[in-house]
Amino acid sequence: MADVAEESDRNDGGEVGEKPRTRHKGKHDKDKPWDDPSIDHWKVDKFDPSWNETGMLEVSSFSTLFPQYREKYLQECWPIVKGALKEQGIACELNLVEGCMTVSTTRKTRDPYIIIKARDLIKLLSRSVPAPQAIKILNDEMQCDIIKIGNLVRKKEQFVKRRQHLVGPNSSTLKALEILTGCYILVQGSTVAAMGSYKGLKQVRKVVEECILNKMHPVYNIKILMMKRELAKDPALANENWDRFLPTFKKKNVKQKKYKTKEKKPYTPFPPPQQPSKIDSQLESGEYFLSDKKKQAKKWQEKQEKQVAKVSESKKRREEAFVPPEESSKEAPNVHTADKNDVAALALSLKKKAKDLSKQQSAEKIDAATYIAASNARPAKKKSKHS
Repeated sequence: MADVAEESDRNDGGEVGEKPRTRHKGKHDKDKPWDDPSIDHWKVDKFDPSWNETGMLEVSSFSTLFPQYREKYLQECWPIVKGALKEQGIACELNLVEGCMTVSTTRKTRDPYIIIKARDLIKLLSRSVPAPQAIKILNDEMQCDIIKIGNLVRKKEQFVKRRQHLVGPNSSTLKALEILTGCYILVQGSTVAAMGSYKGLKQVRKVVEECILNKMHPVYNIKILMMKRELAKDPALANENWDRFLPTFKKKNVKQKKYKTKEKKPYTPFPPPQQPSKIDSQLESGEYFLSDKKKQAKKWQEKQEKQVAKVSESKKRREEAFVPPEESSKEAPNVHTADKNDVAALALSLKKKAKDLSKQQSAEKIDAATYIAASNARPAKKKSKHS
């Protein structure tokens, strides 16, 4: 039959697949009872004990330690905690010897998730959350998050300073965060305990970690949260990106304080020598035995000497402005003058060489024998007048 239909389509001159195929609903394509727009799929229904009439098959239990300073408070509030857990079918135990709290399921327990809530309850109690506030975690709408901040910073001074930034003056920063996120926040020791919705807990964790890691001050995060709160009120901006409206904060490089390192001196078991006192130094110089008048006169004289030295120094500083600067290197001599001087020096040297050469030649022409013979011959005697 399908082949016949295809041939008829081809005969009509049209191509195969031109007509849209209609999808026939099968048994799996039927409307589901939960495909109704009136149903809120995100709503958390309260647990009904009829859903689990048989109870739990196995016993589940959780334990947590608590610090010693919480012992007295836990003893006082334990009846309240025990009563709240008994309503949910959970057994609890406070062990003061080992310093721990334990919660476990019983035969009366119907809700399988309530044991997780009870575990969160004892964790919050150990982190100094008040019992009336901690019991609220048993509600389905309430969640909790314990943020560990002790291992994020190495130096203790930096950790204390940044934790104080999170709290703020008179806990004002913490109160502002609580209002904007809709969560209960408690900073205690090296942890931050928060209670609220999933969305609020996510915001709290981001703010806390950025503060402790020194990425952004909580005040800037508060400004961003306030702007987001105002933007959420506008239905036109519900499906738009809000980055263009939010402020951007640049981190400034602040010069850190340089700590001076002291040089370690060699260890000696003997104590340092005692320094001379003021009286000892006066006795040594002889000033101790002077009268008051002489002491004053000596002090005045020292003052005058210092003054004279200071005056002369200032005078010398003033006179430096009138000292003429040193002359720069002499100008290079004229090229023609330099050439003339060179030629004259060359002519003198040549004349001297010629003179020396002529003397040498005249010395070579003298005959030594002739010179000796001439020197031995006696001169002729002159005729006397008498002869």
